[in-house]
Amino acid sequence: MIDILKKTVSEFSKDSCAAMAAALAYYAVFSLPALLVVVISVAGLVYSPEQVQAQLESQIGSTIGANAQGQISTMISNASQPGRGLWGTVVGTAILLFGATGFGAQLQQALNLAWEVQPDPDRGGIRNFLMKRLLSFAMVLAIAFLLLISLVITTALNAFGDWINGVTPAGWNQTTFMVLNVVASFVIVALLFAAIFKVLPDAKIHWRQVAIGATFTAALFMVGKFALGLYLGGDKMQSTYGAAGSLVLVLAWIYYSSMILLLGAEFTQVWARRHGEQIEPDDHAVRIVRTVRTEKDTEKGSEKDDEAA
Repeated sequence: MIDILKKTVSEFSKDSCAAMAAALAYYAVFSLPALLVVVISVAGLVYSPEQVQAQLESQIGSTIGANAQGQISTMISNASQPGRGLWGTVVGTAILLFGATGFGAQLQQALNLAWEVQPDPDRGGIRNFLMKRLLSFAMVLAIAFLLLISLVITTALNAFGDWINGVTPAGWNQTTFMVLNVVASFVIVALLFAAIFKVLPDAKIHWRQVAIGATFTAALFMVGKFALGLYLGGDKMQSTYGAAGSLVLVLAWIYYSSMILLLGAEFTQVWARRHGEQIEPDDHAVRIVRTVRTEKDTEKGSEKDDEAA
């Protein structure tokens, strides 16, 4: 296991995953408001939109603080303003959908690089573009579905807590609720990562490897969420960056979360290789061939250039 973790860190560094996570955080600035609005709208078809938004903001606020939670709330309110007239509504909805799927498309590209696959360029750029957007929208629907599950579980746990409070000693209710809430959160996060690993990349991967990778990534995310809450939840960053502090908190949270996701993707690939199950390109994709130029190759290239001159 130690060797697998070492190889995972090595692959993470070789693929420049930290830089890709920074790019994801940048794209998220433009995509996050639309993504949240679409998720709330889809989940709101089944549950109350106000309750969905409150649950979403509560989860974010518990990790990165009340100030950042207020920033997210403002983003959602501004992005969900209805357009004026029919055309304004149509154009506004189209922009929301395009923006909501933008982050998913960039995440797909990052996972493709981590797993060394890419869409087949001979299949046509428009087809690949539409496929990316379709898969990204599927991810949005998956997030909305899991958010609904989270709401149902939270409601059930609250009802269970009221019942267990009457049949157990004082103090047990809160402890039991916390344990069940952590377990439920872990399962939901693991399901989300499993959906991302299985659907988004242009790769074929067995469900067994998906389950292992998603479980590892979810465990890493839960630990990281606690650590990030301690680091980002204070007032130090807010006081350092002033009025921009809330936005910086959101960016930092997305950046570190993206690094955890990409680290989990690298772990999944290393684990699959160690157990003889290579992650293969999908039917519409090809493998990325990496070439490493040595110092000797560079010198030979320079000599050829000199001879040509």
